[in-house]
This record gives sequence, structure tokens and C-alpha cells, in this order.
Amino acid sequence: MEMDGIRDESLVNPQLDSNETKLHNSFRQKTWDETLTKDSWMVFKIMAEFVDGYEKLAKIGPCVSIFGSARLKPENKYYEMAVEIAEKITKLGFGIITGGGPGIMEAGNKGAFNAKGKSIGLNIDLPFEQHFNPYINKSYSMNFDYFFVRKVMFVKYSQGFIVMPGGFGTLDELTEAMTLIQTNKIGKFPIVLVGSEFWGGLLDWFKATLLKEGMIAEDDLDLYRVVDTADEAVAHIKAFYDKYSVNVNF
Repeated sequence: MEMDGIRDESLVNPQLDSNETKLHNSFRQKTWDETLTKDSWMVFKIMAEFVDGYEKLAKIGPCVSIFGSARLKPENKYYEMAVEIAEKITKLGFGIITGGGPGIMEAGNKGAFNAKGKSIGLNIDLPFEQHFNPYINKSYSMNFDYFFVRKVMFVKYSQGFIVMPGGFGTLDELTEAMTLIQTNKIGKFPIVLVGSEFWGGLLDWFKATLLKEGMIAEDDLDLYRVVDTADEAVAHIKAFYDKYSVNVNF
């Protein structure tokens, strides 16, 4: 129904009017002062996650983080490659940090476990896909409520990122690391993208769109290395630290 050119959606969809009423009531029931109080107390929970993370991870020594999809199964070639990469990096003396869940995260922890190295899992509560995998050292198992606290731990205590094929979460970790290095908020460390076929379209877009439009510089394309084998990934990490010393990132 339309009146004076205005369509009354509530007559077409009565549920819409009910939803709007609930929304308005929720605003009436909660004042901004109550929201401010809740947010203030939340600071203590956030602080507790930072303190717990700092205390545990500061003791583990040099580590490399492995990122990738939680949805890949053990028979997938990238899962198998992540296990191999983690084993070989562990034998160089690094611990392995993952998000603690299934898929590529499990593969990374499995490789570290097989090589009898430090296998760290930084888990987070999610409505799907996420649970601790069985290859994490119990003393290095942590659970987070806040993504941003967890991401700080990844960046602060990782001396390199191995980025396997993955979805939005993997892209989030990748682009955050590149942004922090690009803006000199942290020192440069090796970022390795595994799978030129998988990453090719994104990297072509970096060059054809971001670089062409002046949104990144030519040097920014050197922030990462693309490889197709486990040996290439491990060799890049090793070559970097044959040249540079190992430090926490900030």
C-alpha cells in the first residue's frame, strides 16, 4: 500500500513492524550509561587475556605461525604440505603457533608434534569450525574471547608467517601483518604464501589495481614471498634468519 508516494512496508510485511517494535523497546530498556558501565568492566577481561597471553608466550622462544583454512581435510595436498613445513621448521629450532583448530591449524600443530617441538594453539570461541586439535602441547594451549587480543599474540611472538590457502580469517591475518610492516609499526619478518595457483588471482589484483591506482608502492610487493613447495617455504624462513637476529616484534 502506498500513501502520498510512501510505501507502508508494515502492511506488506507485518513481521517488520514487530521487529521494529522490539528494537525500539530494546533502546528504551538500556540506557547509554548502562552500556558505558558494561564496556568499562569489559576492559578488565580484555586486560586479563593480554596478561595471560604475554606471560605464557614470552617463555616459548622463537616461533613461526601457520595460518590457513579450518575446512581442509587431512587428505588435502595443502594439509599434507603444512605438516611437512611445520616438521622442517621445528627442526630449525622454531616453535609452531596456530589458531588451535582443525584443518591447516591441525596440520601445523601435527608437524610440530611429530618433530617433538613446541606446538602452540591460540584458540577462540566460535559458533562453528573451531575446537582444539589433539596435537597441541597442553602447557601451550590458550583460549581467547577477543579476536584482536589473539591477533596481537600472533604478531608479537611470531618470527615468520606461513600462509596456506584459507578464507576470510587467513586473509585478515595476512593483510594485518603486511599493514603493520608497511607502516613500520613492527619490524619486517618473512611472510610466505604457499600455493601460487591459489594466491595468484589476489596477487595479480594487488599489481593490476592497488599498485596501478597508487594505493600501494612497488616495494610493498616485496613484503611476501610466494612458494609452491615445503622446502621453498622453509628455505625462505631459514635464509632470513641466517641474515637477521630473532626478536619479538614490538
